[in-house]
Amino acid sequence: MTGIRVAAWQACSQDLWEHNRPALAEAMADAADNGVQLLVLPENVAAFGPGAALKVAAQTPEIVDWLAAQAQRHGLVLVAGTLPAPLRPDGSPVPNGRVRSATWVFAADGSVLGRYDKRHLFDVDVADSQGRYQESLTYEPGDALDVIATPFGAIGVLTCYDLRFPLQAARLRDLGADLLVVPAAFTAVTGEAHWQVLLRARAIENQCLVIGAGQGGRHSPTRVTWGHSQIVDAWGQVLAERSENGPGLVTACWDRQQQQRWRLQMPVHAHRRDQPA
Repeated sequence: MTGIRVAAWQACSQDLWEHNRPALAEAMADAADNGVQLLVLPENVAAFGPGAALKVAAQTPEIVDWLAAQAQRHGLVLVAGTLPAPLRPDGSPVPNGRVRSATWVFAADGSVLGRYDKRHLFDVDVADSQGRYQESLTYEPGDALDVIATPFGAIGVLTCYDLRFPLQAARLRDLGADLLVVPAAFTAVTGEAHWQVLLRARAIENQCLVIGAGQGGRHSPTRVTWGHSQIVDAWGQVLAERSENGPGLVTACWDRQQQQRWRLQMPVHAHRRDQPA
């Protein structure tokens, strides 16, 4: 299949789901109007701000149902950013008052194709106005790693900080990934330094299309995100990018057959000498 229209939606989410839902509904309608078949949303799409994840977690089942209905309404395969999940995939509660950062993927009929829980948590000192980030206070890391089958190919999810771990991306390629999607909320400091080079590196190394959907703008007095949502092909070319902050749709046409030709012409994956046994 060639000529698949894909998109990333960049958001500037605030701390209440009710404030963010209208812009998200408009974005999905715009994507459908532009012929998009696969749409990727950013990290913390439902709510973003101090304490927002724990506050909105009780609404997550309602939000999941709403997103499923929107995917069906607009005929989109939807990578639904991340939501704070109070339950693990097996249905057991996340202990110690924490949640998981979970990505649901919906089919165009609204059914759930899969879920991924962020594995690498951002416990980092950054030279910005917030300074210290410690996601492990709020989130429990996920443990499972797999690809999610869609009509357009197998999707591997790398949530924000996961992008810095090339072995996770390589494992997703081992599992058959055709696309790597990156729901993210990179800080302005780390994003300016590393966002694009990491997206391009993961695309080139794994010969996958990479779709990076970021938060972009100011969310609180101390939290500013980089944005620059973009789509990178398997040759490392940036097909589309949003250069300014604030909400906006980034779209591109993915030539899956060309990607396969690159993989055959330069069979990097077959040449690897560190393949798992």
